[in-house]
Parts: sequence; structure tokens; C-alpha cells
Amino acid sequence: MISFEHFIIEDGSPIYSQIVRHIKQGIIAGVIQNREEMPSRRLLSALLGVNPNTIQKAYRLLEEEGIIESHSGAGSWVTVNEQQIKVIRSQLLEGDVRALVKSMKQMEISKEEAARLLGDIWDGN
Repeated sequence: MISFEHFIIEDGSPIYSQIVRHIKQGIIAGVIQNREEMPSRRLLSALLGVNPNTIQKAYRLLEEEGIIESHSGAGSWVTVNEQQIKVIRSQLLEGDVRALVKSMKQMEISKEEAARLLGDIWDGN
């Protein structure tokens, strides 16, 4: 069963979207595998101390994206293939890069300075 042991609710974005991101990050990191069982909505609600409707919304969004499959009385589990994993990785990365670029533009950092900084960090300097 998927663990939420290290999941920490942060300010700034809705909890349901944080849950979705946690699942997606686990999938692309290889921590969450195809056919792995999701915690029940009730269990996850109690574990995280959030409203069951929050968990329901997160699961519904994951279902709509084809990342999990649910059946009444039988639970929910991850249903991803290699192509979906590539798409998830691209979506998360693009979102992170967009947020970083926005922040850099607000700080009036030039594209050249941003590229240099990224290169330095990439190389471990």
C-alpha cells in the first residue's frame, strides 16, 4: 500500500492538489509502482487529518487522469504505463520550471544569469 508517512501538508496550495502531486512524484521516482494499492479514502482522511471530501477530490482527479482506478468495495490502485509516466514527469517538470522562471523574472534575473546559475548548480558549484 502507498505510504503517506513522509507527506507533509504545506501552506500555499490546496491539500487535494498536494496529494495528487505526492502520488505523481512517487510514480516518477519509482517509489509507487503500477498496480500498487492506494489507502482507502477513509483511512487517508484519518491519517492526514483532513476532510474526506478532500481525499475524494484528489482521488477523482487521479482517476480522471487515468493514474488510479477505483471500484466500489474493492479499493483503488495505481494504473500507469511507461507513456503515462513520461507525461507525468514532463508535466511536473514544466510546472516547476515555469514557477522558477516566474520567480527569477520577478527578481529581474536575466536569462543569461539564470542559465549560468542553473549550470553552476547542475555542476555542483
